[in-house]
Parts: sequence; C-alpha cells; structure tokens
Amino acid sequence: MERVVITGLGFVIPNGTGTLEPWRHLLSGQSAIVPITHFDATEYPCRVAGEVKGFEGEKWLADKRKIRELDRFSQFAIAATKIAFEDAQLELTEEERESAGAIVGVGLGGLHTIENTHTVLTTKGMKRINPYFIPQVIANMAAGQISIHYRLKGPNFCTTSACSSSAHAIGEATQWIRRGLADVMIAGGAESTISPLGVGGFCAMHALSKRNDATASRPWDVGRDGFVMGEGSAILVLESLSRARKRGAKIYAEVTGYGASSDAHHITQPAPEGEGAVRAMKMCLKDARVSPEKVGYVNAHGTSTPQGDIQETKAIRTVFGAHATSGLLVSSTKSSMGHLLGAAGGVEAAICAMAIDQGAVPPTLNLNEPDPAVEGLDLVAHTARDAKIDHAVSNSFGFGGTNATLLLSRFSG
Repeated sequence: MERVVITGLGFVIPNGTGTLEPWRHLLSGQSAIVPITHFDATEYPCRVAGEVKGFEGEKWLADKRKIRELDRFSQFAIAATKIAFEDAQLELTEEERESAGAIVGVGLGGLHTIENTHTVLTTKGMKRINPYFIPQVIANMAAGQISIHYRLKGPNFCTTSACSSSAHAIGEATQWIRRGLADVMIAGGAESTISPLGVGGFCAMHALSKRNDATASRPWDVGRDGFVMGEGSAILVLESLSRARKRGAKIYAEVTGYGASSDAHHITQPAPEGEGAVRAMKMCLKDARVSPEKVGYVNAHGTSTPQGDIQETKAIRTVFGAHATSGLLVSSTKSSMGHLLGAAGGVEAAICAMAIDQGAVPPTLNLNEPDPAVEGLDLVAHTARDAKIDHAVSNSFGFGGTNATLLLSRFSG
C-alpha cells in the first residue's frame, strides 16, 4: 500500500492568503473576526464573521473572463490550489495527469449567487438570469474548476457532509493514492456563505454567537454562546511517497490515519458522551497503527457551542485516557477565524501539517474562564506553544451526525 505525504499547502482564510503568512498570523494570536461587510447585518443577532479581506478572484485566473463562471467559494479554491501547486513546486507529466485528481469538500455551495439570482428573477424576470447560474452554485464546481484549470483527468468530485466535508475529501483522496490509483491528488475544502441567507439561517437556529466583537468565538469558555461563521479555502497537495522522494519534494507531514463514523442520533446535536467522535478517532488511530499516547496535538472541532465543545472533550478523554491530561495539547483555531463550515476540515488538517513542520501549536483564543468540564486539559490558551509534534489529530464533526478524523504524522523514512 502506498504511503501518502503532503508536499504543498495553500490557504485563503480570514487570517491571510498564502502558506507562511496565514500560519504566522495564527501563531500571533490575532483574531480575524470582524464586523460583517458582505451585506448589511445591522438587524441580525450575529453581526461578526471571519471574512477574507482584499480578495480579488481575477488575480488568480489566467483567463479573466472565467470569473463569470465562479461563485466566491470556487474562486477561493482556485487561488488556494495555485498557492499549493507553487508551494509544492508541482509539475505533472501528461501521463500523470491521466490519473491525478481533485476532491474538494464544500458544505453549502454558492449561496451568494443563489440569493443574487433570486433578486434578479423577482425584479427583472427569468430572461435576465445569468446562463452561468447553475455552474456557479453547484458544490462540485470547486473540484471541477480545479480539474479543468490544471487538466487533472483522474477522479473529480465533491464530498458534502456539512462541517466534515473537507476532512472527508482529504481522507478519500488519501485512499486513492494508497490503492495505487493515482500518484497525485489535490484535496481540501472551500466555503463562502457569509450572506443574508447563510447568516440568517444559522441565527434562526440560535447557533451563532451574539457577542458581536472580535472575541465572539471562545471555545470551552464558560461565556461561549455559539459559533462565528468564517469563509475561505485550504488545499493540500497529496503525493505518493515514491513520487515525492523521486523528485526530492519537501514533505510537511504524512497522512497516516483516517476514520469516519455516524452518530445516528440527531440532526444537529452530538451523540451523548461524544460516542460517535470516539469511534471516528479510534478508527483513525487504528488505521495509522498509532497508539493514543503517541499523539502530541489535537486540532479540535471546537466550535464554541455549549454542547459541542463538551461532548468533544469527553470523547478526547475517552480515547486518550490519562494522556489527555498529561502531555496532550488541544486547541481550536476556530477561535481566531470562525467556523469555515465545509472548508473547516481542510484548513485544520493543513494547520496540523504546519504544526508538525514548524514545531508550534496555534493557540485557543478568548479562553478566559475555562468550563469546569475541561479541567486538566491543556487547551493552549491565548499563546502559541513551541512543541515537537510527531502525530496530530484533526477532528471534524457535522450536522447529520457525521464525523471525520485525520491523523497526520511527522515523516520518517
């Protein structure tokens, strides 16, 4: 079975665009949560989000006319892929393009375009609908546009599993390489739903924080009152170890484990005691043949919701036992950028790869008064931590009871 390594990373997130720049901003402990500017949110209970600032999709396209085909989420994906390709110094032969593919997780797709097009329909009539409307909004177009742009002729599809979408994408892409069906896969996630309907829908569920300042996302803090929406993309270049070695590629980390499970419990609430999350993490560690005490870092799903945060920490205690309170570092990077929904798993897996490569763990911001239920856990509050991480877990859980866990490991020949 082929081993799978990460050789390129591209971020387009509220904390910055690139590879090292967003990472440095994450480590700095600066919040990227700001007042919403995509629309007038004055009357909304939640008026803050993690927006990607200063992004111009045209800058990332050789043919500027293609911008009319792309909703904002696909623009993010194209940009993050270009960054990842350049970071990996990736060049493909025509023969390799025959099997190389793109799997990109997207949760909700083109809400911006749907809302704008509905306005056109009701005010100007059906004949004024943009002919690119359908190609703009469907969720698989992030992967499809990447495939077209880079002429990747292998598998090209979208995983949609709510907030687990892009973790599943990376896990499934890994399986293609493991089975010897491809040597290169582009995987990750993209999302952009900071729109009246997106924010309004989550407000109607009472899922979003009403704090309305830069400290609104506060995982595990007693004052947490809901999550904060974010937008963006992260793309990983996955290669077979044999190909990466042959070309002398830089290796950030190895994808060693993948676990997926279902709570089979409730459409939005996690299973009691985090039982579904427990099974996903155990499956992932078993797949990697790594014992729990070898894991140094967990990038938690950690959304800042009252129930979700606690059930995940219960699951971590169950899986890691005594190690959970004696050396395991746990943090939630959603505290600085918000929850990127379908893109979250891809962003957080990429962060785990950087943590392994750079020897540092990003902090959990705004953890001023930890919930008594998390006593004993090292949640890396406020300040980044230098640490040698050999194995890092990335957790992603979504509505519908879907769970995905990835294990990234320091590459060892």
